[in-house]
Amino acid sequence: MKNQGSAKTLVIAEKPSVAQDIVRALTPVAGKFEKHDDHFENDQYVVTSAVGHLVEIAAPEEFDVKRGKWSFAHLPVLPPYFDLKPIDKTKSRLSAVVKQAKRKDVGQLINACDAGREGELIFRLIEQYAGGQKNGAYQSLGKPVRRLWLQSMTPAAIRDGFENLKSDEQMQGLADAARSRSEADWMVGINGTRAMTAFNSRDGGFFLTTVGRVQTPTLSIVVEREEKIRAHRSRDYWEIHGSFLAEAGEYPGKWFDPNFKKPTGEDADAEQRADRVWSQREAMAIAEAVQSKACSVKEESKPTTQASGLLYDLTSLQREANGRFGFSAKTTLQLAQSLYERHKALTYPRTDSRALPEDYLPTVKQTFEMLADSGMKHLAPHALTALNNGYIRPSKRVFDNSKVSDHFAIIPTLQAPSGLSEAEQKLYDLVVRRFLAVFFPSAEFLVTTRITSAVGHHFKTEGKVLVKPGWMAVYGKEAAEDVADAKEGDKGQSLVPVREGETVRAESVEPKALKTKPPARYSEATLLGAMEGAGKLVDDDELREAMQEKGLGTPATRAATIEGLLTEKYMLREGREMIPTAKAFQLMTLLRGLSVEELCKAELTGEWEYKLAQMEQGKLSRAAFMADIAAMTERMVKKAKEYDRDTIPGNYATLTTPCPNCGGVVKENYRRYSCVGKDGASEGCGFSFGKSPAGRTFEPEEAEQLLRDKKIGPLEGFRSKAGWPFVAEIVIKFNEEEKNWKLEFDFGDDKKNEESGELVDFAGAESLGACPKCGSPVYEHGSNYVCSKTVPTEAQPTPSCDFKSGKIILQQPVAREQMSKLLETGKTDLLDKFVSMRTRRAFKAFLAWDKEAGKVNFEFEPRTSKFPPRKTAAGAPARTAAAKNAAPAKKAAAKKATAPKAPKAPRKTTAATGKQPSAALIAVIGEGLVSRPEVTKKLWDYIKANALQDTADKRKINADAKLQAVFGKPQVTMFEIAKLIGPHLS
Repeated sequence: MKNQGSAKTLVIAEKPSVAQDIVRALTPVAGKFEKHDDHFENDQYVVTSAVGHLVEIAAPEEFDVKRGKWSFAHLPVLPPYFDLKPIDKTKSRLSAVVKQAKRKDVGQLINACDAGREGELIFRLIEQYAGGQKNGAYQSLGKPVRRLWLQSMTPAAIRDGFENLKSDEQMQGLADAARSRSEADWMVGINGTRAMTAFNSRDGGFFLTTVGRVQTPTLSIVVEREEKIRAHRSRDYWEIHGSFLAEAGEYPGKWFDPNFKKPTGEDADAEQRADRVWSQREAMAIAEAVQSKACSVKEESKPTTQASGLLYDLTSLQREANGRFGFSAKTTLQLAQSLYERHKALTYPRTDSRALPEDYLPTVKQTFEMLADSGMKHLAPHALTALNNGYIRPSKRVFDNSKVSDHFAIIPTLQAPSGLSEAEQKLYDLVVRRFLAVFFPSAEFLVTTRITSAVGHHFKTEGKVLVKPGWMAVYGKEAAEDVADAKEGDKGQSLVPVREGETVRAESVEPKALKTKPPARYSEATLLGAMEGAGKLVDDDELREAMQEKGLGTPATRAATIEGLLTEKYMLREGREMIPTAKAFQLMTLLRGLSVEELCKAELTGEWEYKLAQMEQGKLSRAAFMADIAAMTERMVKKAKEYDRDTIPGNYATLTTPCPNCGGVVKENYRRYSCVGKDGASEGCGFSFGKSPAGRTFEPEEAEQLLRDKKIGPLEGFRSKAGWPFVAEIVIKFNEEEKNWKLEFDFGDDKKNEESGELVDFAGAESLGACPKCGSPVYEHGSNYVCSKTVPTEAQPTPSCDFKSGKIILQQPVAREQMSKLLETGKTDLLDKFVSMRTRRAFKAFLAWDKEAGKVNFEFEPRTSKFPPRKTAAGAPARTAAAKNAAPAKKAAAKKATAPKAPKAPRKTTAATGKQPSAALIAVIGEGLVSRPEVTKKLWDYIKANALQDTADKRKINADAKLQAVFGKPQVTMFEIAKLIGPHLS
């Protein structure tokens, strides 16, 4: 390493908190640091940090397409090299880091960004940007670079890392893979999104269709599962359950066919099982034949062992936390990152390894000693047991250098944490228990298989008794309980003994009617597993580990991929299920129709990840990988550009509502819902409407409602031609000129009706409450909620009031229930989908009646300062904001809101603030801690979904069986709900 005399070394960390940790660790050995605005410095080191990515790649100016970028004319975009572009919101931080890098007294750089592909990319782009442009392209700064590789953030680990810095040459493979991944995602994402958007916008409008190298194959996994669910046709089958009486007591058993062989081949019936009978007559015949008969018994008992699960990598931790606690993958990553960075309690979490280095045994012993001496009473005894019994020994299952890549498994550090949030504590405990368990002995069971036979029929009973808990002791009763469904007779339970040669009697034998079920929808846990196995759902730990090199994305990026699909409305999260939308099905139909296999099949894209891993190890050149990506991109664009048929083949719906023009059948095709005549197979009368007006795709149920009611909305998710989102109602109106019905956006221009003087009839309409101005009833009218005296009516042709409030305000739909609440209490709940006209940013606010201004205004959440209030002179009151609490609703986007004097807004539900619902309430809203407002919202969702509002008086709710258990009576009013749910929350 070249040393320039007294030249200093610049250390660049990924985050400010890591920079501070490095300074604290180096101070005892390198001397005290002086703190500056954007860096720390002593005689030897300058330490600064990024805040994540500061620079992104971009097409150079001469290759960048600005005008007409959504046209096929400019595709594909394959720049010969990439430019660098500062990220706007962190420009000042980039300038500060570059300034330190360019200092004449800085002779070398240390990359202290996170140990992984993304951390490598963050540093490399900053260093290259600091080097500046030479001959039109950015070049390296030219100063020597070394790599600090940290997998633990304790001071000792940091000092050890500085003693063992890696050379720039050692990191070249990782740097190439990082840059290649970034450029590949850009090329496939930009070209794919523009090509598919151009294809979908051919008929006019703007239909943004995002695709990605990882996100789209991930989506295809979810869509394929949903297609199987929809295609599944439930079949009746029967199981025969018996209860057999022995001298020592009764035991259960289930009929099975001992000669059954699982069908194989493409046409094999996957629902065939050894214990299923496919006709009721046969099931009854078996039951009657065996009933009350004497039976012989054969029994075999053998000991078995079960080892604990492997140590966690990020994906397995995310799956477990989702299954146990309902944490999303994103939440688990954030918690693990906080435990790593802030609390120094866990090792580096963004890892794909489930083993430890072979020289890590002494550190593991120290960690057990720390846990044994800690105040964590639920963990310390197990650590002490392991130490006293010598459980911590070398084992290839735990210590294996060949299974450690850039990082090792997630385990606790030597630092006992304190001040953890409830969610952080749950995740920490999860990791620690697995860490303890993996060193404990295997659990030992005695497994008994009992076959009870009579008149040629056989019943199986399996018993499983825990002999020695081993590692299960670490988990307490939770893991040692009897197997689920033990009562079914073939799962595993303690069995009454049967003497050798004893004859038992079939006490009762009954057929049980059942139905086959479709495969389960993906949860985040199972979807992460499918991504890891490149589309193949693999539960076995060792097998998943063997396949993970060909997975979709990396452990660090999978959570962001799932969140991206949710944000783009390709998927919805309902409870723990991930459900694809109509937009997702439309994209898959398009990609399959165009034969773009690379984006349709997860296995193929998993190959790209495998190649990136090979590049990290120096087994594949960057040039070869990028040539493959360029060829894939060109092929994808070419197929979209040259597709010349009218529609894309696919599995399309037929609506039940007839054509409003001729009464014919209305069917879906790729782009539209169209009339196909009364026979369902002709050209029809010409009536049709687009499936994706303004870029928002109708769900089939929405299309049905629109056709049936001639209107729907307000709906979110539309985009203007300029790409701005908006909310609107949609109507189907008869067009006199074309003599047919046409789809139109209804933005509610009610002034036309008012100016025409046409009388409005509110007879039969339901009032939402009393007008705050004059006390008259308020009704829904067009796109507004209006006082009945605001519009001309038969009772009052000349309006005398002017109360009016929009049903959509700054893209936020205002539901009837919210307007009723405003009229009754003066304020709505906190609404979170307003979008500023000026900044285009979403914001939250209450809508409140401002008596002084005589209109509905915005009211904002009070902002609590991070700092304590300033001390004031004795007796002098602290200065408070004099500004008004409310801002006019129409001008809120242009004015800054001041903190209101109103009561505090409800906090987000956390484990600390949420309440546990009763069993009756869980049956309606599902499990999980909830706040009162969340309960009310979920109840209303349930009421509306099941049409439980009284048709004569919608303020009354007719309780079904589930709600009656909550309310205690068959009918309640909407105003009673709040007090009735109180006793159900504890």
